[in-house]
Amino acid sequence: MSDATNKLADLSSHTPMMQQYMRIKSEHADTLLFYRMGDFYELFFDDARRAAELLDISLTQRGASNGKPIPMAGVPYHAAEGYLARLLQLGESVAICEQIGDPATSKGPVERQVVRILTPGTVTDEALLSANENLLIAVAPGDTFGIASLDMASGRFSVLECGNETELQTELQRLQPAEILHPDTWQWNTGWVTCDCVRRRPDWEFEHDSAVQLLQRQFGVQHLDGFGVSHLPQALGAAGAILNYVRSTQRAALPHINAIVAEANEEAVQLDAATRRNLELVKSLSGAPTALFDILNETATAMGGRLLHRWLQRPLRDHQQIAQRYDAVAALQQLDLPLLRQLLRQVGDLERILTRVGLRSARPRDLARLRTAFGILPNLHTALNSPALQSWTARIGRFPALAELLQQAIIEQPPMLIRDGGVIADGYDTELDEQRRLAAGATDFLQQIERRERQRTGINTLKVGFNRVHGYYIETSRAAAHLVPADYQRRQTLKNAERYIIAELKTYEDQVLQSQSRALAREKWLYGQLLDRLSEQLSELQQTAVALSEIDVLRSFAGQAQSHDYQRPQLSKTEGIYLTGARHPVIERLQSEPFIANDLELQPDRRLLLITGPNMGGKSTYMRQTALLAVMAHCGSFVPATSATFGPLDRIFTRIGASDDLASGRSTFMVEMTEAANILHNATPQSLVLMDEIGRGTSTYDGLALAWACAEALLETNRALTLFATHYFELTQSIGSHAGCANVHVNAVEHGDTIVFQHQVLEGAASRSFGVQVAQLAGLPESVLDAARRHLQLLERSDRAEHSPAAEAVAPQPPVSPAPHPLATELSKLNLNELTPLAALQLLHQWQQRFGD
Repeated sequence: MSDATNKLADLSSHTPMMQQYMRIKSEHADTLLFYRMGDFYELFFDDARRAAELLDISLTQRGASNGKPIPMAGVPYHAAEGYLARLLQLGESVAICEQIGDPATSKGPVERQVVRILTPGTVTDEALLSANENLLIAVAPGDTFGIASLDMASGRFSVLECGNETELQTELQRLQPAEILHPDTWQWNTGWVTCDCVRRRPDWEFEHDSAVQLLQRQFGVQHLDGFGVSHLPQALGAAGAILNYVRSTQRAALPHINAIVAEANEEAVQLDAATRRNLELVKSLSGAPTALFDILNETATAMGGRLLHRWLQRPLRDHQQIAQRYDAVAALQQLDLPLLRQLLRQVGDLERILTRVGLRSARPRDLARLRTAFGILPNLHTALNSPALQSWTARIGRFPALAELLQQAIIEQPPMLIRDGGVIADGYDTELDEQRRLAAGATDFLQQIERRERQRTGINTLKVGFNRVHGYYIETSRAAAHLVPADYQRRQTLKNAERYIIAELKTYEDQVLQSQSRALAREKWLYGQLLDRLSEQLSELQQTAVALSEIDVLRSFAGQAQSHDYQRPQLSKTEGIYLTGARHPVIERLQSEPFIANDLELQPDRRLLLITGPNMGGKSTYMRQTALLAVMAHCGSFVPATSATFGPLDRIFTRIGASDDLASGRSTFMVEMTEAANILHNATPQSLVLMDEIGRGTSTYDGLALAWACAEALLETNRALTLFATHYFELTQSIGSHAGCANVHVNAVEHGDTIVFQHQVLEGAASRSFGVQVAQLAGLPESVLDAARRHLQLLERSDRAEHSPAAEAVAPQPPVSPAPHPLATELSKLNLNELTPLAALQLLHQWQQRFGD
């Protein structure tokens, strides 16, 4: 329990202000309380200590509590956003406590109350958000796991259900939430996803019936059937928990959350966490900006970039929807792409601006950006004149009345905050203009008083001035004090001057200050009216923002296709992948020399490609580019290939590379086997599987047996479309001879002791691995390489000797038995070419039981 909470039992020993603080803090015990005091937000007790540590600000003291100094830290009100952003990035939550009373009329402490609570998953302020999505997630456990996700900054609200913990972990890792909610009585597994802010919430908030009622009230409907979510009871419970939470933190209506969408696994090509990581879809393993997202992202708006991020992690399976995107990309290529980019850049992040409008937290410059966007919309309609784009342009409104309203109401370059005034344009409101005229008339009036008083007093240096502390005054030098009339009242004494006030000046001061106050109040009221007017069409405006973000991504796809010779894929109902002249979309951009394109064919009677060849030869590149092209094609993008055809695809699996998982106590081999097990349990004939060097983490014979068994299972049981890279050349004879399997290899040419990689994929198996030559390229000492060559020659001679006819001829012959042993008889009947490793192990077990004695 915090210091402040401990003291609630006896508040009498504290000042009225600290009593007020402690009462408010007791309602937000687990949240940092930013307590407004004048021009600062102050923190006390444990909050002060924690903020000082996290923000690297000074920890001071204020007064005493039961004889002990009160720890205190503060940040300036005008600079608070930077500090708040840092706290939210660290997973902290902050309650903003503002002064809502008038200090001039308050007899005790100024009335204060918490106006909102900022948490990592609920922020909407532009200064506190990154360009990426900022998701709040709720998980409701049960027979299935319900997941609800809300991007508070855009209002995008979705639900889905997972059948088991593995699927739950996959979805959480895809969503990468900023904040997670779960029932208080349920044990959260910290290994599922990295998140700095995981909160327990009361179990009743996840209860289905109350959640449905809450959602119905939020959307203004009598039932949820129209949203297609009624069949997801666990997910609806999670959605109710989210809605409860954001209502309690925002302390305001949430009109921008006006719909909920059901996501289904069968709608998307499923990508587990290992696949997204290995393919580097949105984040590279090195942390450099070399992920597929970085290469493809030429969007003009932040909302377009966020959408592309989502599309890459959830490619479509529906060929009709994909083809519609292809049509749009093809149509956009015929339009003026630079003009479209320029227009979209001027629209900006419309999605997040509209959220702030709905929450009534939009700033004047947000409305100025909206005004610009409204002015661009007619030009966008003209620029997007194509029948293939009709389904998008039909959702993009024009809003001429709102454009005219903002044009008349907001000055050209408004200040940052409405409290500063000067936001509403002159001529928009008669009453505001009158109050401003009264306040602005002060200059002429003061000049008249100054001229008159100089004549009356004979003090030529007399002047009339104003400051915020003392208001209006008449200033004279100390030397002229004897000339000051009796009706002058001293207001302030300076080193070389005296300042006075007269009744006439005081009366006018009151009038001016009242006019300024009334003008600002009127301006704030008019600004609220503007927000109300915009909110009336919030749903249509949000629909426009969604359509524009989709156009932005598709325009980016079209630009990529034009600039880098990407071609439109073909979609087939027959299982398989056919690529000619395929190129790796990332490596092609990053390397200076021309990329070597390759072909690929996977079809019902050619389901597994066994890929051999040297390290560094391009096996992994060949495999990854196939998967990346599949992802691009199912997002609606054209692909880097001469031609490409994709049949139905339900999942993409990868088993590429591995490292120790020390935190979970798993070795490299264990990680490898876990990933392989996931693939063998879940791959289907419509899955694309990438297996790279399976079995290399254990002994040669164990590894070979496991690789053999895995390849056999993928080929005969899963029947998945598989790219299987290996250094076990024995597999090219055992598995490579199976129906449905084909041997291919990456080509390399040896020159003396060196090797030249051709990066071409050819039919047939490789003859050797060139391991010593690759080691030479890596810079191993020459002495080590010489020793390796000698050892290699010995091993090769030994292997040849073991299998030569001469060796067999001179080998010692066993004595002739009077009768063959039963085991020998059974061995002679076996067809080793048709015997699987699993069957061999079973036979060995049976023989051990029968002949072990």
